[in-house]
Amino acid sequence: MGWSEWARTVEVEPSIYAADFSRLGEQLGSLAEAGAKVFHFDAGDGHFIPEITIGPIVAASIAPLVHAWGATLDCHLMVERPERHFEAVARAGGDSVTFHVEAVEDHLGAIAHARSFGLGVGLALNPGTAVEEAVKAAEGADLVLCMSIHPGYSGQPYMPEATERIRALREALPPDVRVQVDGGINGSTIRDACAAGADLLVAGSAVFWTNDPAAAYRDLAAAVAEPARG
Repeated sequence: MGWSEWARTVEVEPSIYAADFSRLGEQLGSLAEAGAKVFHFDAGDGHFIPEITIGPIVAASIAPLVHAWGATLDCHLMVERPERHFEAVARAGGDSVTFHVEAVEDHLGAIAHARSFGLGVGLALNPGTAVEEAVKAAEGADLVLCMSIHPGYSGQPYMPEATERIRALREALPPDVRVQVDGGINGSTIRDACAAGADLLVAGSAVFWTNDPAAAYRDLAAAVAEPARG
């Protein structure tokens, strides 16, 4: 299986990093029941980004639940030397792994290494990285992730210049390579990101920092439902 089976034409991905970890299974279950098919899992190492976030142990605890719900675990490594962690992601039950163009020298080799563990592969770029650099490095990847914030803490505002970067990625990438956006996605920004060409929309605080994450997810998904894109 791969992204063509895992995700619909447009997919809102709840970002687990923003969840209430005392209620993690409960919250994810309610989101799966509300229709979420892909869950976004952010791992940070305290070096590539300042924060130390969740890692493979947490992924291993939720992956059986995610898969039992028929959903996918999309892992985003905000770490130095991400190749060291691909096997751990796969063993933990991750379905796809995304690493940063800025963190790797041999992009083709890293993509092949991730595939050797049966993982889908994405390539992420930070706001200061040229779109052209990411497009060149993304040969053989399934998706390109355009960061619309500086990677790190949840709750940062969407950077308006990200919209044109998304559009440039969509125009430059092959049609079968998906464009993902992560950072500041909420009810006010999701339509612009989607209209620019993003079809995988990661939402953290806009989902989990609400009284009803399932309802918040449904509202975001409705905002980018197929009829609304036309």
